[in-house]
Amino acid sequence: MGIAELFILAVGLSMDAFAVSVCKGLSIQKLKPRHAVIVGAWFGAFQALMPAIGWLLGSAFADMIEAVDHWIAFVLLALIGGNMIREALGHEEEDADPSLAPIAMLLLAVATSIDALAVGVTFAFLRVAVVPAVTLIGVCTFAISAAGVKIGNVFGARYKSRAELLGGIVLVLIGLKILLDHLGFL
Repeated sequence: MGIAELFILAVGLSMDAFAVSVCKGLSIQKLKPRHAVIVGAWFGAFQALMPAIGWLLGSAFADMIEAVDHWIAFVLLALIGGNMIREALGHEEEDADPSLAPIAMLLLAVATSIDALAVGVTFAFLRVAVVPAVTLIGVCTFAISAAGVKIGNVFGARYKSRAELLGGIVLVLIGLKILLDHLGFL
């Protein structure tokens, strides 16, 4: 997986965090730069931590399933992306809670980064250099989430579902590329 693919993957993974960041921005009456930094730091840290954990778990059994690893990577990314697309097209509204308390942010950070855990497992199968990959994911998520807080505060919820839809499509396409590449079509 090249740097361009990792960057696209990082952006795709950050879309859940972006959507929640927009909601945070909507709910904060008097936005200060520290609000965006807090949200970005929580989401960026967990989006980096979860794939690292997934990579460790996947590395433990990657050699045993090397023959089907590309199928596993495809299925995981397709499921994650499909779920993001489903959520984006659904009409469920998320609550806009202005709290930046550690427990509230911890729960949101874990919830928005669970999919990154599965991506980390695929990193082990694909032999991705994990340190640069998780660093890129964390930095991208930090920047996108911090921007999401400001965007939510200024523009409202107009872009939340579009971002989630785009993120889901990107993850499905990356999974398809991995599969087609391993099957010799690319």
